[in-house]
Amino acid sequence: MNARLHEFKDGAALAEGLADRVSATLADAIAARGRATIAVSGGSTPKAFFKAMSTRDIDWAKVTVTLIDERFVPADNPRSNHLLVAENLLQGKAKAATFLPLYRDAGSAEEAAAIATADAATLGHPFDVAILGMGTDGHTASFFPGGSKLAEAISPETPRGVITMEAEGAGETRLTFTFTSLQDARLLVLHIEGQGKKDVLAAAESDGPETDMPIRAVLRRAATPVDIYWAP
Repeated sequence: MNARLHEFKDGAALAEGLADRVSATLADAIAARGRATIAVSGGSTPKAFFKAMSTRDIDWAKVTVTLIDERFVPADNPRSNHLLVAENLLQGKAKAATFLPLYRDAGSAEEAAAIATADAATLGHPFDVAILGMGTDGHTASFFPGGSKLAEAISPETPRGVITMEAEGAGETRLTFTFTSLQDARLLVLHIEGQGKKDVLAAAESDGPETDMPIRAVLRRAATPVDIYWAP
């Protein structure tokens, strides 16, 4: 396992600590290459982090924000990760950032994935920052146990880009960046909170198939060491 654990006393301290680290990484990228990219996850866990990031004094006009994964729903849908990011991250100073959505008003999720893949290719790679979450079932991104394209999603042979995923626990059809798109981010973070998630992580770090707990693919095979940010 190629991972480092950063523990904080509570979620608020974690949000600030992670925002400091991510802001510094984005600022370094802008200084080095003139622009920066960050891929973020949805769910309730990152809200405080998003709000902390929105106050950070970096050159947001040179930052492109995208999503690790998304539901195939329009941006005004309450379950949309786009909406979550728009309301919590793309505020204040961060309003100047460019947002690259995964959902597109296309004929199908497959068409939307193809458009998002083409757009993401213009950003260059790797991502400067990728922030993953993890479900209690050990999924990350939309790499769900039993997912329709799980083997393809986590294969090192699958090219960078966005693919679709159907899974029993997923609700809507999902759009997700592939493992190869995420695993070499310059800063690769797993952001989790609560003892329950820490227990899931411990299970993921033990032996067993990647398909049972797909976060294992990242913990075992990512080119970049995973920085785990955790608070009780």
